Amino acid sequence: MNTIDASLLQKAFIAGANNLEAKKEWINELNVFPVPDGDTGTNMTLTIMAAAREVAAIQDPDMKTLAKAISSGSLRGARGNSGVILSQLFRGFTKEIKEVSQIDTTVLANAFVRATETAYKAVMKPKEGTILTVAKGMSEKAQELAGETEDILEFCQKLLEEGDAVLNRTPEMLPVLKQAGVVDSGGQGLMQVLKGCFNGLSGKDATVLLSESQEKPESVPGQAALDKSRIDTADIKFGYCTEFIINADKEFTQEEELAFKAYLEELGDSIVVVADEDVVKVHVHTNHPGLAFEKALTYGSLSRMKVDNMREEHQERLIQDAEKVAAQQKARDEALKAQETPRKPYGFIAVSVGDGLSEIFTGIGADHLIEGGQTMNPSTEDILNAVDQVNADTIFVLPNNKNIILAAEQAMHLVEGKRLVVVPSKTVPQGITALINFMPDLTPEENLENMKAEMERVKTGQVTYAVRTTNIDGFDINEGDIMAIGDHGMLAVEKTIPGAALKALEDMIDEESELITLYYGAEVSEEAAQELLSQAKEQFPDVEIELQNGGQPVYYYLISAE
Repeated sequence: MNTIDASLLQKAFIAGANNLEAKKEWINELNVFPVPDGDTGTNMTLTIMAAAREVAAIQDPDMKTLAKAISSGSLRGARGNSGVILSQLFRGFTKEIKEVSQIDTTVLANAFVRATETAYKAVMKPKEGTILTVAKGMSEKAQELAGETEDILEFCQKLLEEGDAVLNRTPEMLPVLKQAGVVDSGGQGLMQVLKGCFNGLSGKDATVLLSESQEKPESVPGQAALDKSRIDTADIKFGYCTEFIINADKEFTQEEELAFKAYLEELGDSIVVVADEDVVKVHVHTNHPGLAFEKALTYGSLSRMKVDNMREEHQERLIQDAEKVAAQQKARDEALKAQETPRKPYGFIAVSVGDGLSEIFTGIGADHLIEGGQTMNPSTEDILNAVDQVNADTIFVLPNNKNIILAAEQAMHLVEGKRLVVVPSKTVPQGITALINFMPDLTPEENLENMKAEMERVKTGQVTYAVRTTNIDGFDINEGDIMAIGDHGMLAVEKTIPGAALKALEDMIDEESELITLYYGAEVSEEAAQELLSQAKEQFPDVEIELQNGGQPVYYYLISAE
């Protein structure tokens, strides 16, 4: 194979998306800190799937159309730092291929180089030992290989070997990876995308359809949308989708295959029986899965048995569809309401999770809240939709999470008719401080600098539990331990929540500390929070300490020291 055409690239890209989706939980677990919020795999998957849905919808693709779908889809769907960097790799790659009809090894090498250059430019302070390093190592190898072979598959195979080699060296570049005993999760995500693409190119991956768990395009131009609410569960004649494999005791003959199919036809419909000597794949919709299993057992043992209640699935889908329609209608209503309200000079959007924190942000002036944070980073598209609902000339966005800042900055370049200013708040306490210190008499530039200066005076601590045993920052951590994490690393590892919180306060409070705020989460009772407050006031009598109900998930406490 010396060239890749648009049809093959479409197949390869979707195969790459599928492979990442299949490995996302494994990639999530590579998170350096053993906290229950590792989301690199999820962010990268949601990013690439946003593009994959657009790519899959293209009929008779050409390179230019594919390039646009990959670039725009991934950019708008980008979530988290890893997702944004992945979208930038795609953006650079597609810039190089969009004007050609066939991709050869030279074009492929140039596309890898441009992808890496684009991604590096998108990150203000690129750090080696990350996804960027893996991409750079592969782009350098691609230039070398382009002069050695014209065979696409040989080129890609050697490129993947180089990528794995660079990925395995990332712990030597970032001590924190070495301490945790993991390779870079973003780099691993990139490798899974490319390995999936290679399987698509080489024909190893025959299933290049999007995962059924992913949303499909809502409609195809020119076709009426199907009203699923008209389909009653009574119309589902056979309620159980039943699948299994028969490991036959002997060769499954054609006569036995026909007889088994005839038996299944008495039980249901949608029958598929595929035999390959002594292995038989079976699919049937029936109201009596047990009878299908019993008959199959007369031929041999069963494996991969799976029964799904299609009536329940249909009801769940109807509920999900109704919720989605309601959310879309609410967003449209809010957008119309925003257009009707008088335009004002300044508006504010804050990312928040937890009823208490959301109430605080609304109370200090946020016009619109985006639900999100750890484990559910909003996408660039989510931020753009929020901007539509704030009728202001200049809109300040408070990401309140270091993993959301890049997605917000991508939105900044896509907004039309308004000015978007991203305040680089890495934590909720920083975001609250920034918004409190906004001054309407200052220019946007002056306000941004003032907000950033005030945020630097805030220290943040987070208390949560460990999901695995490891060693970080010199702390031996066992699964289930309670950890306090600060702005620059681990603060404490204890067996109790109050113990970890008090240890964090010891580290965070100094002579300049004036105000401590404890935001207790959804899993902490008010009584327990009040008890911690009493202990803290007794231990630190010279500092003002207050308690707020944050309601946040994952973290028992967020701690702010100003």
